[in-house]
Amino acid sequence: MADGESKPKHKPKADFDARATAEMEQHLAVPDWSLRQKLALTARMLAREEHGSALAGQITARGDDPATLWTARFGLGLEETRAADFLLVDDDLNVLEGDGMANPANRFHRWIYRARPDVQCIVHTHPPYCSALSMIGVPLQAAHMDTSMFYDDCAWLETWPGPPIGDEEGELISSALGNKNSVLLAHHGQLAAAATVEEAAMRAMFIERAARLQLLAMAAGKIQPLPPEAGRQAHDYRLKPQSLNATFHYYARLVLLDEAECLEED
Repeated sequence: MADGESKPKHKPKADFDARATAEMEQHLAVPDWSLRQKLALTARMLAREEHGSALAGQITARGDDPATLWTARFGLGLEETRAADFLLVDDDLNVLEGDGMANPANRFHRWIYRARPDVQCIVHTHPPYCSALSMIGVPLQAAHMDTSMFYDDCAWLETWPGPPIGDEEGELISSALGNKNSVLLAHHGQLAAAATVEEAAMRAMFIERAARLQLLAMAAGKIQPLPPEAGRQAHDYRLKPQSLNATFHYYARLVLLDEAECLEED
């Protein structure tokens, strides 16, 4: 640049963001999967990421009646769950539609749904890296661009109440979650609560990656925190519905290459 020549001004990031959002709205496909099909796809994609722990963990979503929820019948692993396996149950886990029984641990989901009218889907799993982090009493630290969706948006429950099948555990876990959308549960695992299946699924997927990166970084040195303003911006950008849904669709396509039967609703 010649002496005296002014440096070109940067356009505001908001301009590029608005353009990208408009283009995503135009070009990214939105499959017409039903609610139960999205839940089954979530189960299968999480199984591929080693979230399965025999029968542990639950994936639920509100029914049309806010006092009801959809949940997979008890006795299935994530890797074998189909859309047809989801039951509609009432507030006391009595089955209204479908055959089978609900996982007794779904009771604590009801506490979250009651406390958070904005939550439409909950994903709770016991993946290895989240479980390992929860065993040493260390909260999640979002310190990488790929995990910034958790920046100031992941609670920590430091007390383990035992198997979460009663009301006491529901009150404790829902209180710990507060107004955040993810929580790491001591001696337990992770929970994601969101307004869409897609967001809850991707939160569950990426919190395990965040825990793995954190454990790797802790073994090498001191984790450097994200700058607060950049962290908040990255949090919002990572949770932009258009790109978040596209990420869900990517993982779903991988499942459907050889597990298309998971979409069966009968």
